[in-house]
Amino acid sequence: MPKSQPAHSPLDALWQPSAILWTMLSGEAVALLLALAPGMDEQRLRYFALVSVAIQWMLLWSIATLYLLRRPLRSLPPQRIAYVVLAILLISTWAITAAIGFFFRDGWNLSAGEWRWTQWRLIGMVMTVGALGVAVFQSQWRARQLALRAKQLELEALQARIRPHFLFNTLNTGAALVHRRPEEVERLLLDLADLFRAALAGPRDISLEDELALARRYLEIESLRFGERLQVNWKLPRELPPVTVPALSIQPLVENAIRHGIERRPGGGEIEIAVTTTPETVIVRIINPLPPSGQENRLGHQVGLNASQVRIEAFTSGRGSVHTQLEGKRFIATVRLPVAGAPD
Repeated sequence: MPKSQPAHSPLDALWQPSAILWTMLSGEAVALLLALAPGMDEQRLRYFALVSVAIQWMLLWSIATLYLLRRPLRSLPPQRIAYVVLAILLISTWAITAAIGFFFRDGWNLSAGEWRWTQWRLIGMVMTVGALGVAVFQSQWRARQLALRAKQLELEALQARIRPHFLFNTLNTGAALVHRRPEEVERLLLDLADLFRAALAGPRDISLEDELALARRYLEIESLRFGERLQVNWKLPRELPPVTVPALSIQPLVENAIRHGIERRPGGGEIEIAVTTTPETVIVRIINPLPPSGQENRLGHQVGLNASQVRIEAFTSGRGSVHTQLEGKRFIATVRLPVAGAPD
């Protein structure tokens, strides 16, 4: 069974240095607004310094608490996480302001009433801004869910359009082999069964190893059709990295290499499938020769290429990609997959 990638959480963005920096700057802006309030003319600067310390400690304490609770929070629905964040912010605001008022209020010549008023103003601001933030987050989350559902329907439609490729090519090959090489028809049908089992299972995630095995099944079918015209060069590491991909996301690129490279060449050619790794990325390259005319490798309606691009980008939240390029007399499709746990 493939190892599943860790689920994404709305809180993941909080641990980025840029997010922490902007949070601190926002806290300073709030402290400045409070210090500029009427009635603070004589001690405005000292008041700003004290409120700034309170806000920064409150924000840092909240972020640290959320980080410590990140694993149990990951199992909660995103809408409930928003309420937990608001509760932690309110508790942190009350605790930090109470502690600062107890230890440092006298040194800043502030009366108990003045600091208590400041404390409740901060809590009120956090409550107001937090409630608005929860409402905005829930609205954006619903919109995101609708967008993901629309994308899923698009992926299912693309997958439905890919399936006939398996059937038409294989049936033609099988018809040609029945009389000439009947012993190989069984092998063809077994490979076809594996491919259709993956296609009919619907959108799902499988290991890279299993996806390359599907591509290998497809190439075995096509090798029966092309014979010596098709040469396949696999360049794989000794052990494939444990990354997952959408089912039938790489196989269509191999199919394109056959249909728009080997099939157009009277003498056939070689397809190269290479996998290389870095600590952050797994790179899969599918390389095929161009037709002898030298024309660019036009992919017609580009069903396979478009499906792979959409599915991998959606699956990796934009961190993965599919790119194509011409290099001399070769056409190269490059798939980049992020390694689970690698920084963005």
